[in-house]
Amino acid sequence: MTSDVLVGADGAWSRIRPLLSDATPTYTGTTFVETYLYDVDRRHPATAEAVGEGAMYALTPGKGIVAHREAGDIIHTYVELNRSAEWAGAIDFGDADAARARVAAEFEGWAPHLTALITDGETAPVARMIHTLPDGHRWERVPGVTLLGDAAHLMRPSGDGANLAMFDGSELAGAIADRPGDIEAAFTAYEEALLARTEPFYAEARELLDLCLGDRAPYSFTDFFSGAAEQG
Repeated sequence: MTSDVLVGADGAWSRIRPLLSDATPTYTGTTFVETYLYDVDRRHPATAEAVGEGAMYALTPGKGIVAHREAGDIIHTYVELNRSAEWAGAIDFGDADAARARVAAEFEGWAPHLTALITDGETAPVARMIHTLPDGHRWERVPGVTLLGDAAHLMRPSGDGANLAMFDGSELAGAIADRPGDIEAAFTAYEEALLARTEPFYAEARELLDLCLGDRAPYSFTDFFSGAAEQG
């Protein structure tokens, strides 16, 4: 199969990116373990009360439990851990019960209504090993090819990733529409704006994760929100 135009919108492990860049995602040292609880007000009332109607953050240096409500009486949880790739690789996530027990052991002594977000999980826990591209990932223009979303600017989770990807798509479409018949000019203009726009987000994403799991957690996180409230 051949194509005159190719847009890599294929995520973190993009197979298009190598056409433009030698950069590959590297593990950040943080793993999120994803779990769900269902029918929470009836079946898990203490945990549901702790999470409340929005989001809950239970943080300490190097680890934390972050949960939020979703529609349909569901609680969606990310158990956040600063651990080596070897730690994550040693857990058999194919054995859901054993994986829950191993992850929960990292929170020995924590309140049962918090650890229930792990131990009572109603789907198999999933390890999300957090990877990132180099800060300010850039590439030289290659005719006919470009990237958007995580393929272009994979970074630590900060709440911006999906928004950036959708904005990338909108901006790429606009650049093409504004330059009919000149895809190279469109790609050039799109990439110049894209690379400048996304570069600051790498540092912001790193700082946000440090607020949650760094040496001053949870105080760094609460100070951040206190400062934002005062400025607002």
